[in-house]
Amino acid sequence: MKTIVIGIMTQEKIRERMLSIARGEYKPKPGEPKVWFTSMKSLAEVLSDDNRALLRVITETKPKSISALAETTGRKPGNLSRTLKTMSRYGIVDLKRDKNTVRPIANATRFRIVAA
Repeated sequence: MKTIVIGIMTQEKIRERMLSIARGEYKPKPGEPKVWFTSMKSLAEVLSDDNRALLRVITETKPKSISALAETTGRKPGNLSRTLKTMSRYGIVDLKRDKNTVRPIANATRFRIVAA
């Protein structure tokens, strides 16, 4: 399982960086964060102990649907779905649609955090 590099920077600095990249003034180096959070607090909410445990369960059990994952973890499907969508926005989880179900796939269980 790969390690996702996460950066923490103010919204203003993230915007400046993205515009600089778009203008071609800056080229990100390999190993630089691709996922950004604006604070340690927001990072801690997404990568809480419960959510990291959830990633491990997804990796180990490879559930066929969110309902199957809810059954395995004992979490309510609605809350679980919301959590997975948030993690999906940051690239931590992929949600693959298969006909009438959505299958969660963990992209990482290891993280390297860079505070700028």
